[in-house]
Amino acid sequence: MQITVQRSRISGRVAAPPSKSYAQRALAGALLAKGTTTIFNPSRSDDAQAALRIIQQLGAAIEDLGDRLIIKGGFSPKGQKLDCGEAGLSLRMFSPIAALADQTMLMNGAGSLLKRPVQMINDALNQLGCRCQSQDGFLPVWIKGPLKSGKATIDGSISSQLLTGMLMALPVVKGDSEISVSNLQSLPYIDMTINMLKQFGISVENRHYESFRISGKQKYKPATLTVEGDWSGASFLLVAGALGGEITVDGLQADSLQADRQILKALGFAGARIETSDNQVTVGRNELRAFDFDATHCPDLFPPLVALAAHCNGVSRIEGVGRLVHKESNRAKVLQEEFYKLGISIRIEGGNLYVAGSSVMKNGEVDSHGDHRIAMAAATVATISRTPVRIAGAECVAKSYPGFYQDIKSVGGRIDE
Repeated sequence: MQITVQRSRISGRVAAPPSKSYAQRALAGALLAKGTTTIFNPSRSDDAQAALRIIQQLGAAIEDLGDRLIIKGGFSPKGQKLDCGEAGLSLRMFSPIAALADQTMLMNGAGSLLKRPVQMINDALNQLGCRCQSQDGFLPVWIKGPLKSGKATIDGSISSQLLTGMLMALPVVKGDSEISVSNLQSLPYIDMTINMLKQFGISVENRHYESFRISGKQKYKPATLTVEGDWSGASFLLVAGALGGEITVDGLQADSLQADRQILKALGFAGARIETSDNQVTVGRNELRAFDFDATHCPDLFPPLVALAAHCNGVSRIEGVGRLVHKESNRAKVLQEEFYKLGISIRIEGGNLYVAGSSVMKNGEVDSHGDHRIAMAAATVATISRTPVRIAGAECVAKSYPGFYQDIKSVGGRIDE
């Protein structure tokens, strides 16, 4: 699918999409809780749909009532094959949960997920009584459980998602466990996981993000949850407001544990006009200046930050490039290549990404490389381009935000699909 985005005057109000990170964690908890859990405002993203399929295969019964999901939990695998689609969180989170079964489970996926390394899953689960095997360090992964309590050390430098899975699975095994983590990244996502566990009656002890103690024989309790608005998806909307007018995004919790809430800090550094009130944020255009921002613990903000920096006066510096290699694409390289087509100069040096702002953009075509955040970044920056921008592979936004283009249109975005 190819779309064309033209210069637009952004003005209006839109609801933030449901958080796919929150939704997938909620679905995992609902699976492990015997009884009925209700989840309001469910995410309809491709990643959340993958998690729904997985929990059904692992024993959950689901009734979809549109505005909410009614889930009867209980871990009881119906088969051995779990399809994660392109959902990295579902792969890493559900692998330890699938390992609770006293049988061999096969984790597989599609698209970009087939290119993402999985050796860290094997290394972690093999320390806790499982036998795991992958295909040269990539999917598929065969996991022979059951998962047992004990001590394990995992590498957190690529992602915190595997740790999330360990924290969710180990409370239900017989004994106590301790997980040590080296170089843990994306700390706010672990805060989100621990908070989600509390809502299901599960407790874990966080020792300065270096080790985690988990008591065994805990029982998940059914819960009633509402999925938060997604700061990750909303960040593109907020940047669009800063570039091209004014936008109000509803459904964003000011006290959210989501890492990408830090977009407000970046917008402030750039000089955008920001107003916050009860669960809503308004961002409007001011003269934008270059900014420095550390995105190490919120790497999903790189694409909207690049879109913002592209129209700031001066050269902006974004720290944490190393976190971008194993995403849906090699995002730093793809951002550099694709934004160059639009006349935006990006330099990668010493773990930093430098973006030279420009008020003039070229008429060009951008390839999303199948990466939802690249497509959204290109569409966002194009709303202030003097010439039309074409985006190839634009349909990939369905991975996290299927309604993105319609929401941009609703606030004045000119998009031809």
